[in-house]
Amino acid sequence: MPRPLNEQIIVITGASSGIGREAAIRLGGRGASVVLVARNQGALAQVEQAVRDAGGKALAIAADVGDAAALKQVADEAVARFGRIDTWVNNAGLYYAGPVASMSVEDIDQIVRVNLLGQIYGVKAALPHFIAQGSGGFINVSSGLAIRTTPLTTLYSTTKRAVRGFTEGLRVELQHEHPEITVSEILPASINTPLFAHARSGMAVKPRPIPPVYDTSEVARAIEHLAEHPLRDVYIGPMRGLAALEGVMPGVLDRVMRLGGLMHRAQRSDEPADGLDNFYAPMPTETYASDGEWGAETIPISLTTRLTELRPWGRAAAMGAFTLGAVALVRRQRVA
Repeated sequence: MPRPLNEQIIVITGASSGIGREAAIRLGGRGASVVLVARNQGALAQVEQAVRDAGGKALAIAADVGDAAALKQVADEAVARFGRIDTWVNNAGLYYAGPVASMSVEDIDQIVRVNLLGQIYGVKAALPHFIAQGSGGFINVSSGLAIRTTPLTTLYSTTKRAVRGFTEGLRVELQHEHPEITVSEILPASINTPLFAHARSGMAVKPRPIPPVYDTSEVARAIEHLAEHPLRDVYIGPMRGLAALEGVMPGVLDRVMRLGGLMHRAQRSDEPADGLDNFYAPMPTETYASDGEWGAETIPISLTTRLTELRPWGRAAAMGAFTLGAVALVRRQRVA
């Protein structure tokens, strides 16, 4: 069983902004010791102080998750400082919005290196310590786009699908060889974080999140829960239902997305692209925060997450009802 949060040592990558920043502060408020990992030292210093102000202990380490040696050093420093690692949260990521045709080979390499290899390197860094101490938990932050790729996010979605595949295989391997080590995955819908302001755009305008958009605290709450109560996966927003629909009626969403260019329009803001992004270097420190600029349309609470995803009995009941409804819909279509 995982330790109580006030006894845990938790490493979070991508801790300078968005989900990682919010989760770190929330965990600090529960008394956890949090190791903060990101490239922007100034932003990390802000989060480090916020964690301490909330009541936790913090250690900030500037590192690029795409550098395997750097992440190994993070793990070693965390153990040297605190004696162990209880939970490792793979959260860092880059976002590119635009057609594949607009992406350079260098940009493709970079998004794969950070979004996919960064999570693999995180596991490789922490796993020897988990095995040696006989316990530990991984929380891999993926995306609902790991289930259903949308146009203009093709490479981002591809990396998240790969994270999902890696997570599934890793989980079974560890259940066989080291059942005391857990592997959880979080698959959020769009979250109101600075991810979109920091994104690289392959369009003439800045990208915007695909509705519905949820509050950053919903994912932070899920991380907090999984650190103490590991689950196989947790969806934020309606993504589990979307995944079930895609499985039952493949191809339907393709047609929906093409209607009137629906999905293309949903990802384009009204602001012209400014050419600023965090693909190869951090953005200015003042642009880092827990929340993004889409607060006016953000849904503060995901009831499906709180009532079903974080409660296994609630999840089983919801999926049973959805399955019955989907079967009935398919039968009606066949009759028609």
